[in-house]
Amino acid sequence: MRSAFRQPPAGRPSGARRTAALWSGTLAVALTLGLTAQARPPATGVIGIEEGQLNADYWVRQQTHPDTPILDRAAIAAQNRRLRELDPSVHDIEQLPARLPREQVRAWIQALSQPREETLYDERGDAVPAATLQALSDGLALDAIPAQQPRRYGMVVRRADLRTFPTRLRVFTSRGDTDIDRFQESALFPGTPVAIVHESADGRYWFVVSELYAAWVEKDRIAEGEAGEIFAYVRKTPYRIVTGATARTVHTPEQPGVSDVQLEMGVRVPWLADWPAQREVNGQHHYASHVIELPYRDDAGRLKFSPALLPRTADTASDYLPLTQAHLVRQGFKFFGERYGWGHSYNTRDCSGFVSEIYRSFGVQLPRNTRDQAVSPALNRIDLADDLGHDDRLALLKTLQVGDLIYIPGHVMMVVGHQDGWPYVIHDTTGITFRDRTGELARVRLNGVSVTPLVPLLFDREQPTVDRITSIQRIRP
Repeated sequence: MRSAFRQPPAGRPSGARRTAALWSGTLAVALTLGLTAQARPPATGVIGIEEGQLNADYWVRQQTHPDTPILDRAAIAAQNRRLRELDPSVHDIEQLPARLPREQVRAWIQALSQPREETLYDERGDAVPAATLQALSDGLALDAIPAQQPRRYGMVVRRADLRTFPTRLRVFTSRGDTDIDRFQESALFPGTPVAIVHESADGRYWFVVSELYAAWVEKDRIAEGEAGEIFAYVRKTPYRIVTGATARTVHTPEQPGVSDVQLEMGVRVPWLADWPAQREVNGQHHYASHVIELPYRDDAGRLKFSPALLPRTADTASDYLPLTQAHLVRQGFKFFGERYGWGHSYNTRDCSGFVSEIYRSFGVQLPRNTRDQAVSPALNRIDLADDLGHDDRLALLKTLQVGDLIYIPGHVMMVVGHQDGWPYVIHDTTGITFRDRTGELARVRLNGVSVTPLVPLLFDREQPTVDRITSIQRIRP
């Protein structure tokens, strides 16, 4: 989430009158939540949140039909097809032409790796020299892109950071604030197919295009292979789905390529269910684990596959979970308290990655970033006009259902239920601002997956977060 002050739109009350009007609405909600000046503030320190609300069961019990499917498998498959057909942020890399023209490759790279004009700071708080930034631009090696090049494919073998430039240099927009690395874009997970379209000048990075993102990746995270074997792998059956926040394969010194591999929620891996009972896997009997198949990179950088052990105690399933309100809430709470990670840094995730991984455990695909999720034509979207009144927005919020995704610029929240008629959300957030029981502004630096009420939240001293909502996406009929 980003905070900034802005001038109120023309034709709307400003200054003290607008602040008083909006504060009266926020105060009404605070009163409903039991946060009057005379009331004891919640022990949690977060407005509207008591200890009993910090678990999934509290919100599941609210629902009249928590286990009723929202979309069946056929409806989810149809929605995923619409996403690939209609959403311009999604790349159908399997259908790329056999030869890629220079203009297309340059367009992919230059759409991401733009020179930065503002001052950037390193982890010590020093301004990054202009010569360093110029060297990063030179490292793109755009002049080395051939007029035509053969299509190449690879597969992610370890969780891989997606970078704006081919570098590990972390940069920040202000001194001392080292959480949000402006060169960190996202992450790709093991088993993800990519198109390899360019190499950095130093030979350490590839620019890759995945279904949902195009960026720079360290080459040792990718194994190059043939299209047939790569796309056959992602369609193999039977399979297992990671339904916990993460799962890790068993440590196997005999096969380091598939040892201690971290798999994220919603990742699908082939399941070798008919593995012979007496046949060891990488030096270990497998009766305590599921035998799965994972990709790895050989010494020459080529794609290979190996059996691996995924503990039976890991939170996995033999198919995607049914898309129900109960499962939506429980999947979200499996991340509860996890540290916020901009662009999937810190080996965690950010707000859009958080909701994407929840929905991926049901087989539902979403665009990667909030800007694309919020406007995707493949989903059941409700657009909120800038001039939509505050009261009309509140009325709409009362109709929200579990799983609805709420977008403000740069942030997304998922509805988990209602309290006294008002919506509550779970979101991966840096923090929230609200007025405390005395009417003063309070800022709580949550920096993680959190449950909060929505209506009392403020963007700045004058503007409620509710008035910044741009759209609501509904993953349901």
